Amino acid sequence: MVLALTVCGVVVALVVVGLFLFGLRRRLIQRSGGTFDCSLRWDVPEKPDVGGKGWSYGVARYNGDRIEWYRVFSYAVRPRRVLERAQIEVAGRRPPEGEEELALLSDAMVLTCVHRGTRLELAMSEDALTGFLAWLEAAPPGQRVNVA
Repeated sequence: MVLALTVCGVVVALVVVGLFLFGLRRRLIQRSGGTFDCSLRWDVPEKPDVGGKGWSYGVARYNGDRIEWYRVFSYAVRPRRVLERAQIEVAGRRPPEGEEELALLSDAMVLTCVHRGTRLELAMSEDALTGFLAWLEAAPPGQRVNVA
């Protein structure tokens, strides 16, 4: 009986520590400001699957002339993807279709982009999309920015 209680106590303690570390990591990412919720789908074919597969929920952070994207359900302290402003080309935007609506946040818009020759899709709220497009267009003079 004592062994069972000890094992249960250890399991509960590990779960609490794990949740605390998730919260601490998110707090550290958001500490410098300029963050927004953003789902990402990398290496998308020309005709994307609207079945909701391939999307990863994350947090994006503006950092100078680049966007750092972090997975939400990860303990990594480094960004999973880094997108340079000068290398981002916006190909279009659309509302979520089909089962994508279930995989994404309720108010999300999907932005199709090309970054260094790789097609990707970003899903974010209307407000975050407005800020993202403004950030793209606010590139320093001399940098080429393609916004559709």
